[in-house]
Amino acid sequence: MTATTPATDRYLAPTGWADRLTNRIAGLLTRRGVSLAGSRELRVVGRTSGEVRTTVVNLLELDGQRYLVAPRGHTQWVRNLRAAGTGELRVGRRTTPFRATELPDDDRKVAVIRAYLERWAWEVGRFFDGLDATSPDDDLRAAAPGFPVFLVDEA
Repeated sequence: MTATTPATDRYLAPTGWADRLTNRIAGLLTRRGVSLAGSRELRVVGRTSGEVRTTVVNLLELDGQRYLVAPRGHTQWVRNLRAAGTGELRVGRRTTPFRATELPDDDRKVAVIRAYLERWAWEVGRFFDGLDATSPDDDLRAAAPGFPVFLVDEA
């Protein structure tokens, strides 16, 4: 985040061909039933188009609950999920409908972000502006508004 970009507007678009290629490969494998380190295809209805939009996400399981974290910030999938409140997670032919509840910027969100970084820092750590799983709670709490987190409950 920069001094001129509020955390609530934080969005990091995929940059370059390598990001786009990696996202396409991960999507193809996930749709074929190969989950890469917990990957799922998120399917959510677009808030303005009404069409189903898809993207690959990492589903975090922590203390018996499941979460979606947006390491790139307030992306289109985040905005669509906020508007729809529901979506589907897919691996291969297995599709699971869910309800989403966005977490407030509190201690639970800090714990989820820390666990997400512990599991996927190798993949998404560069989006966390120097934070890692060992960062102090106060640093994670200060950054939390820039990283939307949703609790996922089966519908």
